[in-house]
Amino acid sequence: MSDHAVERARAYYRALDEGDYDALADLLADGFVHDRPDLTLDGCERFVAFMRDERPRTDTTHRVDGVFTDPEGVAVQGRLCTADGGEIVGFVDVFSIPGGEIQRIETYTD
Repeated sequence: MSDHAVERARAYYRALDEGDYDALADLLADGFVHDRPDLTLDGCERFVAFMRDERPRTDTTHRVDGVFTDPEGVAVQGRLCTADGGEIVGFVDVFSIPGGEIQRIETYTD
C-alpha cells in the first residue's frame, strides 16, 4: 500500500480531532461505510453528520500507536483519548483505500 494511503488514514484522524468536517468529507468516497462494534454508518454524508452532530464526545484525540500496510489497505492501532489525555478505548481501524478515497473503515475496540 502506498504512502498516499497511509497519509489518507492519518489525515482522517486529523480531520476528526480538529473538527474539520469538510476535510473529513473530502477524504471519503460517496459510498463510504464505517462498521464499528456499536453501529454501521452508510454513506459519506451520514458518517460526517454523525461525527459532527451525534457522536457522544467530540473533545477527543486519536493517538496513533502503529500503522500497518499490505496490498489490501492500512490498519491503524491507537487509543481514543480525552482532551486531557485520559484513555477512553483502544482501537484498530482497518481502512480500505482503493484509488485514493477511503471506501470503508472497520473498527475493532478493546
